[in-house]
Amino acid sequence: MTEDLAKRVENAASGITPQTRPDERRRFLGSLRERVFVRMSIKEATDPALTKLFMDHFADYHGYTILINANTPNPAFVGQIESRASKEQTEFRLVNDETARTGDDDSAILVVSKEAINRMRVEINQVYAPPLPAEELPAAKKKTSFWKQLFGGKQ
Repeated sequence: MTEDLAKRVENAASGITPQTRPDERRRFLGSLRERVFVRMSIKEATDPALTKLFMDHFADYHGYTILINANTPNPAFVGQIESRASKEQTEFRLVNDETARTGDDDSAILVVSKEAINRMRVEINQVYAPPLPAEELPAAKKKTSFWKQLFGGKQ
C-alpha cells in the first residue's frame, strides 16, 4: 500500500500520469475497445472490396471520429477518407505515435465514439457482413387424403 502511494506521489511530481489499459490502447490507436464502432486492419485496408465497403457506409460514421494509422500502406485509401471526412464534416485524426504499428493484424482505420458503446462485433467484415443468399424452398406438395388415395378419387 505504501509502495503504491509512493509511486503515485513520484509520478505526480514528475508529471507522469498512468494510462489505463495500455495494451488495449496500443491495439486501438490510443482508444479503447469499448469505444470502437468499426475497425479495419492493415491487411484489410489493402483489400479493394473492403475499402469500398468502408466508403459505402461513410454516412454511418457521422458523429464518430475516424482514427487513421499514418503508417497504412494504402495512401490512396487514406486520402479518400480524409477528403470525404472533410467534405462531410466528420472528425478524423491521423495517428503517428507508438500505437501506429504496421503488422497485418494491427489497426489501420478505426471509427470510434467519445463514450463507450460496447459493440460485440467491430471488425468491418462483421459489422457489414454480406447478406446470406436467399434459398428457394421447394413448392409444397398438395396432399391427398387417405380416403381419396384408397378409393381412387380425383387428385
